[in-house]
Amino acid sequence: MAMIKPQRKNKKNYLKRLFFIFTIFIISTLIIACQSPKSNPDLAATNPSCVQQYERTRDYFPNKVKITRAKGFNVEYHNHYKVITINNPWKGANTNFKYILVQCGTPAPQISGAQLITVPVNSVISLSTTHLPHLAKLGVVDKLVAVSDTKTVNTSEVVERIKSGKVANVGSDATVNVEQILELNPDLITTYGTGNAQSDSYPKLLEAGLKVAINAEYMEDSPLGRSEWLKFTALFFNKEKEAEQIFGEVARRYDEIAAKAKAVKTRPTVFVGFNFKGTWYMPGGNSYAAKYLEDAGANYLWSNEKSSGSLPLSFEVIIERATNADYWLNMSQKWKSKQEILAEDSRYGDFKAVKTGNLYNNNARVNESGGNDYWEGGISNPDVVLSDLIKVFHPEILPQHELVFYRRLS
Repeated sequence: MAMIKPQRKNKKNYLKRLFFIFTIFIISTLIIACQSPKSNPDLAATNPSCVQQYERTRDYFPNKVKITRAKGFNVEYHNHYKVITINNPWKGANTNFKYILVQCGTPAPQISGAQLITVPVNSVISLSTTHLPHLAKLGVVDKLVAVSDTKTVNTSEVVERIKSGKVANVGSDATVNVEQILELNPDLITTYGTGNAQSDSYPKLLEAGLKVAINAEYMEDSPLGRSEWLKFTALFFNKEKEAEQIFGEVARRYDEIAAKAKAVKTRPTVFVGFNFKGTWYMPGGNSYAAKYLEDAGANYLWSNEKSSGSLPLSFEVIIERATNADYWLNMSQKWKSKQEILAEDSRYGDFKAVKTGNLYNNNARVNESGGNDYWEGGISNPDVVLSDLIKVFHPEILPQHELVFYRRLS
């Protein structure tokens, strides 16, 4: 018996040591797993943009954008994620929106009150045609899987994908087809908001568990402010370098052209818009439309009305101030001749601009379904729009320029 006891004791010690080693191994494995230094190898295989070996101190966004003209959004960079804040999503909004863009293959930060979106996104649905030129300029049109209305699109790269059946039609606002979008399962949907719960599509899409980003470019009060939302789109594709270069060139050209018109000695008077069901909506003096006219060397008759929105006015008020204006621009999209203007309302014939034929409409690029490229490519290319306007008011400044978005009505 004396010989057996030590053997049992040694066996027990051996088992204890074995259990201890095994326990340490399991704990160590769990600790390593919890640190998440690696991304899913299957995910990395299907998406080469994903990080395969996460490094906590590494900056995964070496190329950054700087917002210089837009007022409606800003971005903060962290090593492996970005925080976008939409400051003014619609008129009278008392809320903002935050988006946390997390580099694929890295851990998600613990931030409440914001959508988490993995970047770069590999599929996107755009519910506004104004976003489409961004995709084309950034070289990511191949990521587009659907739009709100395929018939109204003008961006050539997108039109080609529509013709080949690669881009679906999913509707927008109150008619958005949530079920179809769920089947497409996009990484991102870009849309806009108006603050009207009955018509806005984004609440329905969020409720369905989809990733939705609101683009509020239409709230900007300057042409370059609207155009800079290209950078907003770029953030979701990690295309900051391209966006900085593209917008930088657009802003440089715009500023150079505007500088040429700034020194003009004579500024012709101009008014815009038309009478719609008894009301004439005239852009305020702080609007992007007024900024265009100022930069083009024109004297906008409502420039002193310090509003960034539209002023609802009567026909009588317009006649009183604009009867002798030199130019009339941006009237009804359907008008293509002076005859059509007078057929709509004979009172239009009292305007000097009608009598002299100084009538220019921004409907030179409208497709067969009524999609106006002025509100698509024009938003993305304000330097071209400005060149058109200067050609109208001061043709001697840009003698070689041919009108792109504008046409003279005769």
